[in-house]
Amino acid sequence: MEKFKPVKQEKTVISIRLDVDTLKNIDEISQETDISRNELIVQCINFALKNFKK
Repeated sequence: MEKFKPVKQEKTVISIRLDVDTLKNIDEISQETDISRNELIVQCINFALKNFKK
């Protein structure tokens, strides 16, 4: 069995500008899924990067 190794990923704080409707949509989805706005945005970015066609 593989051993569990906790890993602390390096993170940084950034600032982004979103239009009002996009932010409202993000907040609605965040509430519906019971995850933070930040975590939702991170998951969306990761999904987009994994599915980006070069």
